[in-house]
Amino acid sequence: MPRRLPAFGSRVTVGALAIVVLCLTACAPAPEPSPTPESTASETASPEPSPTQEGPVLHPDGTAEDNLPLFEAVTVKVWAESGSSSGRAYIDALVAAGFAKDDMQVTQDLTTVGNAVESMQFSVRWGDDACLVGQVGPSTGEPVTMVMDQLAEGRCLVGETRPIDW
Repeated sequence: MPRRLPAFGSRVTVGALAIVVLCLTACAPAPEPSPTPESTASETASPEPSPTQEGPVLHPDGTAEDNLPLFEAVTVKVWAESGSSSGRAYIDALVAAGFAKDDMQVTQDLTTVGNAVESMQFSVRWGDDACLVGQVGPSTGEPVTMVMDQLAEGRCLVGETRPIDW
């Protein structure tokens, strides 16, 4: 014959179970309200991104200083993604950001014996008197970017640079 629990024990068990269920229900996160037909599009649409969310942008009519934040962001991104001392990676990324390839210079990627350079420079001539200049490489540590005065004949970098022929 099956054994029956006393009525008091059953009530305690059912009562304890009810308390546990209530606690779990009260502790559960509230469901997200679903939009009602009266909701307007502005309430449910995501907000317009602000300029700070998009990051720096090219200012074609601005100064070199106005465009340094974008130049720096591109340089830091290429360095972070690849740690590259490949001049082409920086030139291509700057072109993709809107800088004019015809205004760029870049130093060699490799030494005369074929080793990767310890430091590489690249630049964008800006207007008639300024240059955006970047430097990366193992000897540099973190990328360096700055605005500098143009050199003679509209050049930005000292010494021999390689052709940007791609």
